[in-house]
Amino acid sequence: MRPHVVAIAVTDATPTFELAVPCEVFGTDRSDIVDPWYELRMCGDTTRPLRTSAGLRVHTPYGFDDLLDADTVLVAALARATQLDPPAHLVEVLREAHKRGKRIISICTGAYVLAAAGLLTGRTATTHWMNAGDFAHRFPDVDFTPAALYTDEGDILTSAGTGSAIDLCLHLVRQDHGAAVANEVARRMVVPPHREGGQSQYTRPMARAERSDELAPVLHWAQERLHEQLTVPQLARVASLGERTFARRFKERLGITPLQWLLQQRVRLAQELLESTDEPVETIARRTGFGTAANLRYHFGRVTTVSPQTYRHVFRHRAAQQSRLASTSAS
Repeated sequence: MRPHVVAIAVTDATPTFELAVPCEVFGTDRSDIVDPWYELRMCGDTTRPLRTSAGLRVHTPYGFDDLLDADTVLVAALARATQLDPPAHLVEVLREAHKRGKRIISICTGAYVLAAAGLLTGRTATTHWMNAGDFAHRFPDVDFTPAALYTDEGDILTSAGTGSAIDLCLHLVRQDHGAAVANEVARRMVVPPHREGGQSQYTRPMARAERSDELAPVLHWAQERLHEQLTVPQLARVASLGERTFARRFKERLGITPLQWLLQQRVRLAQELLESTDEPVETIARRTGFGTAANLRYHFGRVTTVSPQTYRHVFRHRAAQQSRLASTSAS
């Protein structure tokens, strides 16, 4: 079975962290989880050496034309000069890649190149919040959402800056291989397993630095009890905070309300159970705290846009297809 090829378009002086994230997620051999894992290709101007913003040399054995041979094309973050004047050839290649049905991703300011290629016109997109005003001014035809961690339009996805690159890359793994695989990758990277793209990029600073991890115990406590009917007053008591204070600090820390967070965690657990067990939907509804199959179907559909049965069928079909292809390749 041929691995899914992720090709990164690299330009000179690219921010180091935003380039390192897709290299870590897609370039690290994780064939012990899924075999084959992704194949990563670094594509750039092969006529001159490229370096990151920190001065690290970037080896790009592939040119921009090689992006067309990939399954997923990812445009890394850009230096300011490249944002304003992206390589014309890269812009042309991205247009052709889109015509050929490639999945196209931008990390942080890589969205400038996608917008320059006309791929974001009429679509939802985001970039680092510090570029919000500039991006919206330059590309008024884009449905710009400055606070989102990432956006997913199906064939085109964009992320905000720095840490949200991790969120988007894990989101892609989740799409390709399921929640359990994405969670295992996150565990190995020692990062949170899932943040919804609609969460805020930034939060108001805490009054005291030592509060930054104060919610960790209650989050862990709740994750161990998702099958129970948890309430905000109950969570506040576990956190030893008043209800209003708890709700305010939760929103400041995570960018969503406690009830929204609980819903996300329950849907994520339901995804894992649908992937890894044959339990009926009614049992999964009880184990995830939705209570009834009807509640599970309603909330699962709102978050994932598909029913639990459809999700299980698609995931199982994809896994079986990969297994058959792997067997054929081995023989």
